[in-house]
Amino acid sequence: MKLTNKTMKSLINNHSSRSHGLVRTIAVIFLALVQFTGTSLMAKGREADLPSPQCDSLNVPAGNRVSAHVYALGVQVYRWNGTAWAFVGPDATLYADQGFNGQVGTHYVGPTWEAEDGSKVVAAKFADCLPNRGAIPWLRLDAVTSSPQGRFAGVTHVQRVNTIGGTAPATAGTFVGDEARVPYTAEYYFYRSE
Repeated sequence: MKLTNKTMKSLINNHSSRSHGLVRTIAVIFLALVQFTGTSLMAKGREADLPSPQCDSLNVPAGNRVSAHVYALGVQVYRWNGTAWAFVGPDATLYADQGFNGQVGTHYVGPTWEAEDGSKVVAAKFADCLPNRGAIPWLRLDAVTSSPQGRFAGVTHVQRVNTIGGTAPATAGTFVGDEARVPYTAEYYFYRSE
């Protein structure tokens, strides 16, 4: 069976009639394959290579440098409110490389990124950009709080780029409170003041 975006959406939308674990496993495998076979829009250097000028609003102010770069694999959670899918938050694992090796933390509601060393950063959206249809937007977020020590110490800005998947379902929920967990991958760049 060829897994396409349409097939994945169908599997996700029918999550209530299938084992949640099986759907998540299939989705993770699909997204990992897409990540390995897709062309990355990121430079191998120290900063995000944004598709200018479309995403210039995501540039981080001068005086900041990349302090961490991680790869997320997880889901974007949505809840049906009777008329639309409302975004709840992310539920993802953060990895050291694009092969999803070496878990370095988690990403959850807040939005919050928490490293294995216990350090955290909570941020708020500053700007977004949608270079790829069918995927959640790229973002620049500005830190609200960050830990004084550890991997996420002193973070000032976060960029979410190279997103795959994660958009709200195209079909209505079956009942108020119905939850959809839509697989996604992304890269996150964390910046600190120089």
